[in-house]
Amino acid sequence: MLSAPMLDQYVILVTTILLAGVGALMSLSSSSVYAQSLNLGPYYFALRQLLFLAIGGVGALVASRLGERLLRGFGWVAYCGAVLMLLLVFTPLGSDAGKGNRSWLALGPVTLQPSEFAKLAAILVGSIYLAARREDLGQFRHLAIYLGLYGVVIVMVVAQGDLGTALIIGAVLIAQMWAFGIRKRYIVGLLAAAGAVVAAAVVTTPYRMQRITLFLHPEADPEGSQQPLSAIYALATGGWWGTGIGGSRQKWGGLYDGAQNDFVFAVLGEEMGLVGTLAVLALFTLLVWAGIRVAMRSRSQFRRILAATITAWTAIQAMLNIGVAMKLLPVVGVPLPFISIGGSALIANLVASGILLSCARHEPAAEEYRDASRRSGPPRVTTVVDGGRRE
Repeated sequence: MLSAPMLDQYVILVTTILLAGVGALMSLSSSSVYAQSLNLGPYYFALRQLLFLAIGGVGALVASRLGERLLRGFGWVAYCGAVLMLLLVFTPLGSDAGKGNRSWLALGPVTLQPSEFAKLAAILVGSIYLAARREDLGQFRHLAIYLGLYGVVIVMVVAQGDLGTALIIGAVLIAQMWAFGIRKRYIVGLLAAAGAVVAAAVVTTPYRMQRITLFLHPEADPEGSQQPLSAIYALATGGWWGTGIGGSRQKWGGLYDGAQNDFVFAVLGEEMGLVGTLAVLALFTLLVWAGIRVAMRSRSQFRRILAATITAWTAIQAMLNIGVAMKLLPVVGVPLPFISIGGSALIANLVASGILLSCARHEPAAEEYRDASRRSGPPRVTTVVDGGRRE
């Protein structure tokens, strides 16, 4: 069964649909209280999430049918568009959306977060550049250009005050370099430099230092550490089977706006219990497993790097979000893929899954299976008449 030629495609498709379905369900439950606190209808955020789910689904379908040439072209277009949107955030069109960081772009009734699209765009152009420069990456000049493609995005995201997203992009960069096989000394050097920059960004920013302090010493400020503690209470209350969809108590106070974003996993655990959380973890594990298989089986260097990096992105972001909800990490402000409220993140995640499906469709075994199916075609019935005898 594990050698079935279409297995990876089915696993990616089914896990993505199930995770997006859980996300749609949780968007209704986790956001209802917060929406009403803003004098909006209880279904306000959930309906918007369903709209973005439909848009992202169409995007995933289109992306899954793209060949390598079109993916390369789409990558550069997406990168230029993402950089332009990041620049527009610094104009009067930029907004903090009530979150503190000026990371959103307000276009009439629609509010987008360009950094979410920038993650996927950076992965695409990074894969394109690495695949085209396999023999040249030992030269520092070519490596510097590659790092510059990511650096442009990271610098603008940090300038917007969103260190959590910048950390995700940086982690994806390291994963892509490792998957491609860039020399370890370059990766270690980059990690050391990035660690120093992150430490400086935390130390020089009071609210970031406060998050670290509250993580290490929550008793120092019980009110400030309310959300992480409420997340633990939510997970503990869920027990084996949970309180039922809509039955979360912590979303009514302690988690506040975090119930639909940073701590949505805690609400999921409270309402679906340990069984529900393990099921979601299993879905993410299967998706990552299939993504790794696609990367290992791809003939194309571009698809191999692309599949590996998209898979790493999903895994890293999911682990960070879940780690925060379980109070294993300080709050970094990253959404749980497919499940947290946020149209930009949902669309980017779905399109990324569509691209992963495209890579899976071009696995050698899958291509051979489709070619054999086309050659054989439907069964034919022939009639031979010979001397009155019919066969």
